[in-house]
Amino acid sequence: MFQQRNNVFWHKTNGALRYLLAHTCSSYLPLYIVNEYPKSGGSWVGDMLSDALNIPFPRNRLPILRSSILHGHMMHSWNMDNVLVVWRDGRDILISQYFHSLFKNEKGNSVLVDSCRADLGFQDYENISANLVQFMEYIYETKHHPRFSWVDFANRWVGCEHCTHVFYEDLRSHPARELQRIINSLSGISLDADQCKKIVCCHSFEKKAGRKPGEENSHSFMRKGVVGDWKNYFTCEARERFHAYAGDALIRLGYEDDDAWVKVGEVKNKLPFRFV
Repeated sequence: MFQQRNNVFWHKTNGALRYLLAHTCSSYLPLYIVNEYPKSGGSWVGDMLSDALNIPFPRNRLPILRSSILHGHMMHSWNMDNVLVVWRDGRDILISQYFHSLFKNEKGNSVLVDSCRADLGFQDYENISANLVQFMEYIYETKHHPRFSWVDFANRWVGCEHCTHVFYEDLRSHPARELQRIINSLSGISLDADQCKKIVCCHSFEKKAGRKPGEENSHSFMRKGVVGDWKNYFTCEARERFHAYAGDALIRLGYEDDDAWVKVGEVKNKLPFRFV
């Protein structure tokens, strides 16, 4: 009964138990909470934290009542300690959401895919660019999977001072350095740099996916493992629509300085600033 089941009841039970544990037991078990908007890299971070802290990271099963990594997509911060918020460019998230919502993978997303395909009914799911604006409207206006948008999540968690924050983009460019910083911030433990490098190597995209970053498998949970993939799919209309939905959040998080990116060819590959 503890392993993941592909039915709505199991997923709702799992979510409720995680919510309850996060808000009642995080300080004394302790739990280390990895909180993200879906498809921001939280699972990858959770795997590395599990090795670094030598505690379990229960995945695809119900949570456990002992010190562990607790991964979730939470909008309420009351009575939670040891919280790591993982950030990622909302444009890249949208592309990852598209594949995770509309293509079945090995992580048991069939319930989600069946639901989203029934709602959207695209003629050709492989034509991402043509479908992207409608999918964006679905994510930002319908808000079923999950019931809040990346902008909602950003408005809630940006600048939250009692949390540790990390950017997916920084983890890709300097993973060992960021892991060392996260561990020290969450637990006070000073992890050796060489040990961090070993953990990062063990959980690299190449080791886990069996492919180099950039080599895509649309039916894998670990689809591509790159930064900036949104540029391969965003049309002019998609840029304008995303800017209308989330342009302010991009600027607030430091992904853009202004709206120049909306014009094709104006993207600067800017890394985010540190708001905490």
